[in-house]
Amino acid sequence: MRARGMTYDTGFVVHGTTSLPDSDLAVVRRELAIIRDDLHCNAIQIIGGDPDRLELAADAAAELGLEVWFSPYPLELEPAQILELFRDCAERAERLRQRGAAVVFVAGVELSVMNHGFLPGESQEERVAQLMSDPAEAMRDLGVRLNAFLRDAAAAIRERFRGELTYASIQFEQVDWTPFDFVTFELIRSAEVADRFRDAVRTLARGPKPLAITGFGTAAYRGAGDRGGRVLEVVEHDPETRAPIRLNGVHERDEAGQAEYLDELLEIFETEGVDSAFVFLFALPGYPHRPDGDPRDDLDRASLSIVKLLEGRRGRTYPDMTWEPKAAFSAVARRYASGGPR
Repeated sequence: MRARGMTYDTGFVVHGTTSLPDSDLAVVRRELAIIRDDLHCNAIQIIGGDPDRLELAADAAAELGLEVWFSPYPLELEPAQILELFRDCAERAERLRQRGAAVVFVAGVELSVMNHGFLPGESQEERVAQLMSDPAEAMRDLGVRLNAFLRDAAAAIRERFRGELTYASIQFEQVDWTPFDFVTFELIRSAEVADRFRDAVRTLARGPKPLAITGFGTAAYRGAGDRGGRVLEVVEHDPETRAPIRLNGVHERDEAGQAEYLDELLEIFETEGVDSAFVFLFALPGYPHRPDGDPRDDLDRASLSIVKLLEGRRGRTYPDMTWEPKAAFSAVARRYASGGPR
């Protein structure tokens, strides 16, 4: 693969509240250096809802020589609000590009499910429920609505940003890729599609534009890889804040399974012609590792991150960091260090 990437979260923003209340730029720089040097990444997808944080992290990544996929991640916004966010971020991404950085602008992620105006439903849960119960009705005219928005978004972004452009899509969104330089899919393997996953990747990679894969990953409990996009269904959330509270049962920790899943997918992407791949993700705030006590409180088991977040202590591998690598960290590092299939 040309771009061996990792996804780095600067904080999701929903209704003005961020998933990452505190952000230390020194820590961001240190983690990005670890991603480059120890995970052997040459590209980074910077995601989040705060343009200032996105720009600061993107600047730090560019200073390290990483190719930056500048990825504003709108959540529960109206189309006009999304365009406003994109315009702001496009100007920031262009400033970075003009300083010599390699920058790709990602015009949102799974917009139809994550935001208003494309699918019926006032929340992500309602939209997904509608898709599951009556997909034909939910997706009626979805492609028309979404592609009309993406054409407007691409035009607005290109007025401000002169680099390459893409959109991180779900396959059912029926995206017209004409305005974009990369075809990009959030592509997650589940048990239901495992037998045809490789063939599907090969087919997508044969298209006329380079193929990027984002959003792929799984959690560190037994059977998580079979669940695909349903991996977080084992988490109970606060009904008001939607913050994760605990797991809904005792789910056996399986770091080896998470590592194997990522290794297998990266091997497929490498051998079947994918241009760029971005593991989801480095660290996920709100899902700490709690090895003692009730296993239902160990939220890290359900986290898609490749590091486990520690509470009140620092790690052993990186004593200056408040996390410890999982087995998946080593699996990604080995795969990327090889520069290709083993």
